[in-house]
Amino acid sequence: MGKTYGIIAGSGRFPFFLLEEMAKQGDRCVVAGIKGEADQAIVRAAEIFEVFSIDQIKDMIAFFHSFDIREAFFAGKIEHKQIFRKETFDSGLLPLKSWVKDRSPAALIQTVIDLLARNGIEIMDPSSMLLSAICKEGLLSKAEPHEAMMKDIKFGWIKAKHLADNDIGQTIIVRDLAVVAVEGMEGTDKTIQRGGELAGKGTVVVKVCRTHQDNRIDLPAVGLTTIQSLVDAESSALCIEADIMPFFQKSEALEIADKHGIVILAGK
Repeated sequence: MGKTYGIIAGSGRFPFFLLEEMAKQGDRCVVAGIKGEADQAIVRAAEIFEVFSIDQIKDMIAFFHSFDIREAFFAGKIEHKQIFRKETFDSGLLPLKSWVKDRSPAALIQTVIDLLARNGIEIMDPSSMLLSAICKEGLLSKAEPHEAMMKDIKFGWIKAKHLADNDIGQTIIVRDLAVVAVEGMEGTDKTIQRGGELAGKGTVVVKVCRTHQDNRIDLPAVGLTTIQSLVDAESSALCIEADIMPFFQKSEALEIADKHGIVILAGK
């Protein structure tokens, strides 16, 4: 019989992927879904599930304690703007105000990790369970990049790394060696959309991890919705970071990319 873990579930496919991987190894999961973020379908996928608003940390801790959870994972996106709202800090997150050094995503999540640890719940690194979703360096699509596209990718990579390391965002949109859009609180998909609206057809999207990425905290990922955003924005290419960034629903996503002639690369 396996172990019992907790999952704090945000949006996207990450929570579902983690549930599937844990089931394969015989582990049991207790899922705390974040209100307004967690997909409703996870109710059917999870054996035990309860929803919490972002300011109900004490209730979430009590929920995990009721199932004797000592180890848990963050899985999925929790929108920065949801945590940032003044009313959130002035209610359930008020005790964290004196602990947090700033309200950047990494600082906020680290503060929550510290609070959970104080209450006997360790947030774990999910890397070992993500191996099948990680891409090796190289071309993933049938379409191949041309010289100008590679120049945009290399240019965007440097800018995106600077962006990520300063905890601003992890995605940048480039066209003709110019920065078109930078990810802020709106998230990757809306940044891609905004880039298309500003620069039109042919933008290049670069998404990276922090140089010193803590995989427990806001690990960037891409998936089917990312590729659909590229299609909608008429982007020409996506470059993600190899060997660390999960690519969920990869087969279906690449099929769509190939249909539309979009270049998908994993770089380093």
